[in-house]
Amino acid sequence: MKDIVGANQESAVRSGGESGSFWSRGLLRRQIWIWPIVAALALAILGYLIRSSVESAMKASLAAQLQTLLKADVAALRIWMKLQESNARTVAGDRDLRVFVDEIVDLGNSPEGTDAALLRAPHLEKLREEIQPWLDAHHYQEFRLVSADGRILASSRDELVGKDGLQNGGKFLATVLSGHATVSPPLASRVMLRDSDGALRVGVPTMFAAAPVVDDEQRVVAALCLRLSPEQDFTRILQVARIGETGETYAFDAQGLMLSESLFTEDLVEMGLIAGRPIARSTLNLELRDPQVDLTTGARAPLPTGKQPLTRMAQSATAGQSGFDVDGYRDYRGVMVVGAWTWLDDYQYGVVNEVDMSEAYRPLAILRTAFRGLFGMLLLSSAGLFIFSIVVARLQRAARQSAQQLRQLGQYVLDEKIGEGGMGVVYRGHHAMLRRPTAIKLLSDRRNSEAAIRRFEREVRLTCQLNNPHTIVIFDYGRTPEGTFYYAMEYLDGLSLQQLVERYGPQEEGRVARILEQVCSSLAEAHATGLVHRDIKPANILVNERGGLFDFVKVLDFGLVRSTDEKEMTLTADGSLTGTPLYMSPESIERPRDVDARSDLYAVGAVGYFLLTGQPVFVGESVLKVCMQHISARPVRPSERAGRPISTRMEDLLLRSLAKQPADRPATAQELAVELAACAAAATWTEADTEYWWREKSPTKTGPFVSPPDSATATNELIGTIIVEKQDEGG
Repeated sequence: MKDIVGANQESAVRSGGESGSFWSRGLLRRQIWIWPIVAALALAILGYLIRSSVESAMKASLAAQLQTLLKADVAALRIWMKLQESNARTVAGDRDLRVFVDEIVDLGNSPEGTDAALLRAPHLEKLREEIQPWLDAHHYQEFRLVSADGRILASSRDELVGKDGLQNGGKFLATVLSGHATVSPPLASRVMLRDSDGALRVGVPTMFAAAPVVDDEQRVVAALCLRLSPEQDFTRILQVARIGETGETYAFDAQGLMLSESLFTEDLVEMGLIAGRPIARSTLNLELRDPQVDLTTGARAPLPTGKQPLTRMAQSATAGQSGFDVDGYRDYRGVMVVGAWTWLDDYQYGVVNEVDMSEAYRPLAILRTAFRGLFGMLLLSSAGLFIFSIVVARLQRAARQSAQQLRQLGQYVLDEKIGEGGMGVVYRGHHAMLRRPTAIKLLSDRRNSEAAIRRFEREVRLTCQLNNPHTIVIFDYGRTPEGTFYYAMEYLDGLSLQQLVERYGPQEEGRVARILEQVCSSLAEAHATGLVHRDIKPANILVNERGGLFDFVKVLDFGLVRSTDEKEMTLTADGSLTGTPLYMSPESIERPRDVDARSDLYAVGAVGYFLLTGQPVFVGESVLKVCMQHISARPVRPSERAGRPISTRMEDLLLRSLAKQPADRPATAQELAVELAACAAAATWTEADTEYWWREKSPTKTGPFVSPPDSATATNELIGTIIVEKQDEGG
């Protein structure tokens, strides 16, 4: 009677699917509906092409304008700096001044050249008298004569004589003392100077034009530095050319510190980015960091300033790169801007020209509004077609839902859902006639593409070639009347190794050896037939009670198996990254197409390491960092990581399996299994120990597929799995 009911249910499912298919095919045969769709698509494509063409032309024009203004600003800035260098060289080489300079340098280099002696030297006053008219004529505030060892020998100000070096100007001073005239970037003074309001304070932005002083033998004996204010010419040159009301050009150093004055200083005070007292100034007070929100709207940054990254522009420029971005990025206010930037390597600071994106693309915004109206009319005119699509989709979905409600796929009855992943859903079920427990995996509707189906069929076909008792057994596969792909496999009660460690912690050495032996047994058969698993990891290895045997291992998920002989069996893109980053061998990261069986042995070693220590071999903040460690980092010995003794032979065997070069690992899975069995620790975990553990612990029966655990390790594995699935679908 149950068999008859099952047959009737299957017939009903098939009838529902055929009914939905009939409606679809019947409506699709009518060609009347095609023409409105064709017209709508044609208009949409035409509108998109026009808008894209106008947008591309506008972006190209904006990029050229930004770069032209930037080049003009930089050219003017370079002319000014060359003039300052020339002035410094002129003074440093002046014959009238050199008499006094040489005497002061000689005194400073002698044992009698104390600070007091330098201040009393008559040549200092004469040097000041001779140089001051020249400083006044060229708008310099003061001079400083710095010796080759970094000591200030003479200055317009008594308090600086004898001090060490030039404040914050180590690299700049080194350049001058190496024989080159140059201009420093703006520096924060460490001595009292008058600011733009005439008040004396420290931290006032200042600059120096400097040139080397050479003796008769052309040796650099000192540096002559002329101080000037950045506000006089440096900032004004950068502010001459700009775009619109929000355009600005500013300079910044290698740490992203602004070296010139911002156009938005008052706004920055209100945002709390700079202090308003004693004087509001962005020069040397503002770091070019991305607050990740628009601060002008009153929003608060999610991170404190010190933890915010540099703006995308500043990151590129401080890396020594020049470029432009007309697609938009956030500036130091969090406002979306477009800009062009360059890095002046000879002066060690960058210059950028930016303008708010809203102002730069104001005409484009009008154009976009017009096209949105056009697309809106297209949507309204196609409403009937959308309704048709919805009706058909509902019919098909109802057919699939009815199939799941009837809970039967061919000869298999679905009992309960036991897991769901990125590719599909797994049910516990049984064969309608044999009553055999079965796990049934259905391809998810959103993954029901031909590429995904080919991957499922490939997994079934390759796994069916394997007969080892430690390899998952596939019973059957097919498609539902609605086209959903499924396959049936043996149902397994137990725990994955991932769950085993997360629930019960690091495992005994003997138990680890017995588990890995069984894994090697499964892999030995696969490798002998020319197949490489490529995704050995704790989540794909199950331990369960099987026919009175405990800790019986099953290797799952052969969905990434690759044949070393049949290239047509590889569905992933050439050279794509396949596997889980925490357990991938170096060659599978660097040369994915060249992996062989020894890559699986590396993963076995990583799984053994995880079982013994409770931690992966390598961890990192990102997939890239983990991969780089697999390629170049040396693993910490398991005993050191676990903080407990581990036999040397077992430890050395795992580390040999984790060798960077495949040739340094065990040659085959069989050889690795033999060496595991030969470890003295293997005998310390007996069948009695295994049975006792299973009787006492009574782990929850979870089946072969479960939701990923919420640990950091599983998160990284899930990232890797997602990458793999995307690539296998051609993404």
